Amino acid sequence: MSHYEEDNSGKILLAVIAGAGAGIIAGLLMAPDKGKETRNKLGSAATKYSGQLGDQLSKYGEDLDSKFKGYIEKLEDMGLTGAGGSLKLKGNWDDLKGKLKQQYAQLTDEDLTYAEGKSDELVGRLQTKLGKAKNEVVKMLNDL
Repeated sequence: MSHYEEDNSGKILLAVIAGAGAGIIAGLLMAPDKGKETRNKLGSAATKYSGQLGDQLSKYGEDLDSKFKGYIEKLEDMGLTGAGGSLKLKGNWDDLKGKLKQQYAQLTDEDLTYAEGKSDELVGRLQTKLGKAKNEVVKMLNDL
Protein backbone atom coordinates (compact mmCIF):
# COMPACT_ATOMS: atom_id res chain seq x y z
CA MET A 1 0.00 0.00 0.00
CA SER A 2 1.43 3.39 -0.91
CA HIS A 3 1.44 6.45 1.34
CA TYR A 4 -1.43 8.01 -0.59
CA GLU A 5 -3.90 5.09 -0.44
CA GLU A 6 -6.37 5.05 2.45
CA ASP A 7 -7.15 2.01 4.54
CA ASN A 8 -10.96 1.74 4.38
CA SER A 9 -11.32 -1.38 6.56
CA GLY A 10 -12.08 0.69 9.68
CA LYS A 11 -14.80 2.62 7.89
CA ILE A 12 -16.34 -0.56 6.51
CA LEU A 13 -16.39 -2.18 9.95
CA LEU A 14 -18.01 0.90 11.47
CA ALA A 15 -20.67 0.91 8.73
CA VAL A 16 -21.44 -2.79 9.32
CA ILE A 17 -21.81 -2.26 13.08
CA ALA A 18 -23.98 0.82 12.56
CA GLY A 19 -26.20 -1.05 10.08
CA ALA A 20 -26.62 -4.02 12.40
CA GLY A 21 -27.50 -1.72 15.28
CA ALA A 22 -30.04 0.18 13.18
CA GLY A 23 -31.60 -3.12 12.08
CA ILE A 24 -31.97 -4.33 15.65
CA ILE A 25 -33.55 -1.07 16.78
CA ALA A 26 -35.95 -1.03 13.83
CA GLY A 27 -36.93 -4.63 14.49
CA LEU A 28 -37.70 -3.91 18.12
CA LEU A 29 -39.73 -0.79 17.32
CA MET A 30 -41.78 -2.48 14.61
CA ALA A 31 -42.43 -5.77 16.41
CA PRO A 32 -46.19 -6.55 16.35
CA ASP A 33 -46.21 -7.93 19.90
CA LYS A 34 -44.91 -6.70 23.21
CA GLY A 35 -41.37 -7.65 24.15
CA LYS A 36 -42.35 -10.45 26.52
CA GLU A 37 -44.71 -12.04 23.98
CA THR A 38 -42.08 -11.82 21.25
CA ARG A 39 -39.47 -13.43 23.53
CA ASN A 40 -41.92 -16.22 24.41
CA LYS A 41 -42.66 -16.89 20.72
CA LEU A 42 -38.95 -16.91 19.91
CA GLY A 43 -38.30 -19.25 22.84
CA SER A 44 -41.00 -21.74 21.82
CA ALA A 45 -39.85 -21.68 18.19
CA ALA A 46 -36.26 -22.25 19.29
CA THR A 47 -37.33 -25.17 21.49
CA LYS A 48 -39.37 -26.73 18.67
CA TYR A 49 -36.60 -26.45 16.10
CA SER A 50 -33.83 -27.50 18.47
CA GLY A 51 -35.66 -30.80 19.07
CA GLN A 52 -35.97 -31.39 15.34
CA LEU A 53 -32.35 -30.43 14.82
CA GLY A 54 -31.27 -32.84 17.57
CA ASP A 55 -33.22 -35.67 15.96
CA GLN A 56 -31.67 -34.97 12.56
CA LEU A 57 -28.16 -34.76 13.99
CA SER A 58 -28.67 -38.05 15.81
CA LYS A 59 -29.90 -39.71 12.61
CA TYR A 60 -26.97 -38.38 10.58
CA GLY A 61 -24.53 -39.37 13.33
CA GLU A 62 -25.77 -42.97 13.32
CA ASP A 63 -25.64 -43.08 9.53
CA LEU A 64 -22.11 -41.67 9.50
CA ASP A 65 -20.99 -44.15 12.17
CA SER A 66 -22.42 -47.04 10.18
CA LYS A 67 -20.72 -45.91 6.96
CA PHE A 68 -17.42 -45.33 8.75
CA LYS A 69 -17.43 -48.85 10.22
CA GLY A 70 -18.23 -50.25 6.78
CA TYR A 71 -15.31 -48.41 5.24
CA ILE A 72 -12.96 -49.62 7.98
CA GLU A 73 -14.05 -53.22 7.37
CA LYS A 74 -13.51 -52.81 3.62
CA LEU A 75 -10.02 -51.41 4.22
CA GLU A 76 -9.24 -54.33 6.53
CA ASP A 77 -10.49 -56.83 3.95
CA MET A 78 -8.30 -55.19 1.31
CA GLY A 79 -5.33 -55.42 3.67
CA LEU A 80 -4.79 -51.67 3.72
CA THR A 81 -5.10 -51.41 7.49
CA GLY A 82 -4.29 -53.74 10.32
CA ALA A 83 -6.98 -56.38 10.25
CA GLY A 84 -9.34 -56.46 13.15
CA GLY A 85 -8.48 -53.33 15.02
CA SER A 86 -11.18 -54.28 17.46
CA LEU A 87 -12.72 -57.55 18.50
CA LYS A 88 -16.36 -57.95 17.40
CA LEU A 89 -17.51 -61.37 18.51
CA LYS A 90 -20.78 -62.52 16.99
CA GLY A 91 -22.82 -65.28 18.56
CA ASN A 92 -22.55 -67.36 21.69
CA TRP A 93 -19.05 -67.52 23.14
CA ASP A 94 -19.41 -71.21 24.04
CA ASP A 95 -20.17 -72.03 20.38
CA LEU A 96 -17.20 -69.96 19.21
CA LYS A 97 -15.00 -71.62 21.82
CA GLY A 98 -16.02 -75.06 20.51
CA LYS A 99 -15.10 -74.06 16.96
CA LEU A 100 -11.71 -72.81 18.13
CA LYS A 101 -11.02 -76.07 19.99
CA GLN A 102 -11.87 -78.04 16.84
CA GLN A 103 -9.50 -75.95 14.74
CA TYR A 104 -6.71 -75.73 17.33
CA ALA A 105 -6.50 -78.80 19.53
CA GLN A 106 -3.73 -77.26 21.67
CA LEU A 107 -6.12 -74.64 23.11
CA THR A 108 -7.39 -75.26 26.63
CA ASP A 109 -10.42 -73.88 28.47
CA GLU A 110 -8.06 -71.59 30.34
CA ASP A 111 -6.68 -70.23 27.05
CA LEU A 112 -10.22 -69.52 25.90
CA THR A 113 -11.47 -67.80 29.03
CA TYR A 114 -13.26 -64.66 27.91
CA ALA A 115 -14.65 -61.94 30.13
CA GLU A 116 -16.59 -58.98 28.77
CA GLY A 117 -14.29 -55.97 28.44
CA LYS A 118 -11.13 -58.11 28.68
CA SER A 119 -10.76 -59.04 25.03
CA ASP A 120 -7.11 -57.90 24.99
CA GLU A 121 -6.24 -60.62 27.51
CA LEU A 122 -7.92 -63.30 25.36
CA VAL A 123 -6.16 -62.05 22.23
CA GLY A 124 -2.82 -62.01 24.06
CA ARG A 125 -3.22 -65.60 25.26
CA LEU A 126 -4.18 -66.79 21.78
CA GLN A 127 -1.25 -64.92 20.23
CA THR A 128 1.14 -66.69 22.57
CA LYS A 129 -0.44 -70.13 22.17
CA LEU A 130 -0.92 -69.99 18.38
CA GLY A 131 2.18 -67.97 17.51
CA LYS A 132 0.18 -65.47 15.46
CA ALA A 133 0.21 -61.69 15.26
CA LYS A 134 -2.49 -59.71 17.07
CA ASN A 135 -4.23 -58.65 13.86
CA GLU A 136 -4.36 -62.27 12.68
CA VAL A 137 -5.91 -63.44 15.96
CA VAL A 138 -8.48 -60.63 15.99
CA LYS A 139 -9.43 -61.29 12.35
CA MET A 140 -9.71 -65.03 13.05
CA LEU A 141 -12.03 -64.41 16.02
CA ASN A 142 -14.14 -61.86 14.13
CA ASP A 143 -14.51 -64.25 11.19
CA LEU A 144 -15.87 -67.09 13.36
